[in-house]
Formats: sequence, structure tokens, C-alpha cells
Amino acid sequence: MDRTRLIEAVKKTLRVEYFEKPAEISIVLTNDEQIQKLNREYRGVDRPTDVLAFSQLEGEPMRAEVGPVALGDIVISVETAKRQAAERGHSTADELDLLAVHGVLHLLGYDDQTEAGAAEMRRRESAILGGIENGRAT
Repeated sequence: MDRTRLIEAVKKTLRVEYFEKPAEISIVLTNDEQIQKLNREYRGVDRPTDVLAFSQLEGEPMRAEVGPVALGDIVISVETAKRQAAERGHSTADELDLLAVHGVLHLLGYDDQTEAGAAEMRRRESAILGGIENGRAT
């Protein structure tokens, strides 16, 4: 896995979304078994998924922010990413970029639970990923 490429996808997303504060985001790459456990525990859905995002910005702030804003955690199933990449006809690295961008958008408040919300997220993903070539953000 190319960590640099994922970091560039995250940075590009924050820039395009005008998030200008220093930020911290945790990205966990895992397998279907582990993401299924998290999906079951936190969403009540007992099956693997491709990406989960856990925002630190929801609810009441625990303290005044000093230093980088802790946006949250993104958990990606590499097994699902590989399957989806094969189905979509692109590389696993491209799929991981897409899932990282998708996760960051969730951390920033985007929601894909409605048709309109999902369409908006796809539009934002396309705009962001259109500026990433060969793992380098432009």
C-alpha cells in the first residue's frame, strides 16, 4: 500500500473542501472480518463494508481546540477495495484513494444516506480525484 498516495488524497480533499486548519485524521487499513465487526457494532449492519468514518466533530466538543483539529478516523477494508477495484476496472490504489476521499467527506459532514446526498458525494469525489494523477495531488 502506498501511504504517500493516501495522504495526498486526504490533503487534496481538505484543500478542495476549503478546510484550512491543521487537521489530524487516522486511517486504518484492515480486512473484511474486522470492518464487519465495526459495521455491526456501530451501524447495526452485520456485513463487511468498504469504508467507515468516525467523526470527532459530532456532539459536544470535549475541550477547546489547541493545535490540529482531530477530524476523526477512517477505516478501509483492503479486501473489499481489491474486489471493488476489479469490478470497476481500475487499480486497488485508485480504489483506496476513492475510499479515503469518501471517508474524509464523511468526516467533513457529507452524508450519502439519501439519493441527493449520495449524488453530491459522487460529484465531490470526481472533482477531487480528477486532480490526482499517479498518486500526486495537483
